[in-house]
Amino acid sequence: MSRIGNSPVKIPDGVSIEVKDSMVTVKGKLGELSQEFSGIDIKVEDGNVVLERPSDDNEHKAKHGLYRALINNMVEGVTNGWTKQLELVGVGYRASNQGQKLDLALGFSHNIILDIAPEVKIETISEKGKNPIVKLTSHDKQLVGQVAAKIRSFRKPEPYKGKGVKFVGEQLRRKAGKSA
Repeated sequence: MSRIGNSPVKIPDGVSIEVKDSMVTVKGKLGELSQEFSGIDIKVEDGNVVLERPSDDNEHKAKHGLYRALINNMVEGVTNGWTKQLELVGVGYRASNQGQKLDLALGFSHNIILDIAPEVKIETISEKGKNPIVKLTSHDKQLVGQVAAKIRSFRKPEPYKGKGVKFVGEQLRRKAGKSA
């Protein structure tokens, strides 16, 4: 039994949810998100979204919790938004942005210039004596995670010194160097 799928999603003030055919649309103050679904009954009842599965098949059980989590993330996104912060650890690692273009200096012979989707707001924070931070904000959790993963993939943190692009608060698995 899916414990996540059984709990209803509360709809806050200022958010409207529309269920048509096999599409859920969530509208709020920060934007609008849509998600296709199949195999699950979705109903909007007195300020809550209730998901019910037609049978106890493994496929229906899996989708029950999945769609509930997706709808909850959509509601959370259009009300508060989602934020990811990336930290650039390493000598000479820099980040700057001009509009939706992110310019990264990560120790390669050239700078990496990345065009960011218009739905994602980007901010770079560079303070003297601290590592540069790239802050991504959007109403779409999936898109923020995808962009953050793309930026991190340019230079993943290495286990010896911890140099690279990492999420703020991420615990790295460190290794001991050569023993003398």
